[in-house]
Amino acid sequence: MAGRTARLVLLAGAAALASGSQGDREPVYRDCVLRCEERNCSGGALKRFRSRQPIYMSLAGWTCRDDCKYECMWVTVDLYLQEGHKVPQFHGKVSLNAWFWSTVFHTRDTDLTEKMDYFCASTVILHSIYLCCVRTVGLQHPAVASAFRALLLLLLTAHVSYLSLIHFDYGYNMAANVAIGLLNAAWWLAWCLWNQRLPHVHKCVAVVLLLQGLSLLELLDFPPLFWVLDAHAIWHISTIPVHVLFFSFLEDDSLYLLKESEAKVKLD
Repeated sequence: MAGRTARLVLLAGAAALASGSQGDREPVYRDCVLRCEERNCSGGALKRFRSRQPIYMSLAGWTCRDDCKYECMWVTVDLYLQEGHKVPQFHGKVSLNAWFWSTVFHTRDTDLTEKMDYFCASTVILHSIYLCCVRTVGLQHPAVASAFRALLLLLLTAHVSYLSLIHFDYGYNMAANVAIGLLNAAWWLAWCLWNQRLPHVHKCVAVVLLLQGLSLLELLDFPPLFWVLDAHAIWHISTIPVHVLFFSFLEDDSLYLLKESEAKVKLD
């Protein structure tokens, strides 16, 4: 036990310099997973594991190794708490068709589902930026909007290609999404300020500010409440009504543009 504690203290001291998830870097966790796999994930033990495994977990592709990682996560959490340390983050890939892939990813964490979740989240932000471009200049200058769309597609392709073919850098992915998220927020707020006379513009302002505030849940992680609701889960729950409000804004704005177009036709 003394040896484990010493390693834990050393890791805690170096955690501030580390990137990624502190929990899965912990030697106690890694040793636990290794021993669990040797004990439970081969031969007769593996057959017993599969025979006892619930059908829904089997359908989700939950493996013996996944089970070991889950059990050892709690072993390591207990050790951290006993030594008076904060609960570390595990599998920090936790992190938004985006909701579909997010649901798939949170049901079964694999390299493919993880990448689809992250890439679709980036696509949603870029699409919002494109919508803002269309609303700002695209209605008067469609060619500008088309050129900007091509640029966004090029950036998305480069982003996905780098993460898929060269190196999946979680720090870079987070920084890139934060950057385009800030651009998205700034552009929409500037549009709102310029069009503050519109009766429905307050909905857009509320959406932008709420999403920026809620995004702190993605950046400032904390241990799960009741060991169930972590920051990422609360982020997903909280964004549901915000997207409903954004749809309401888009509906109001579309009706406004339709009435404006009809009025011009009558004048002509």
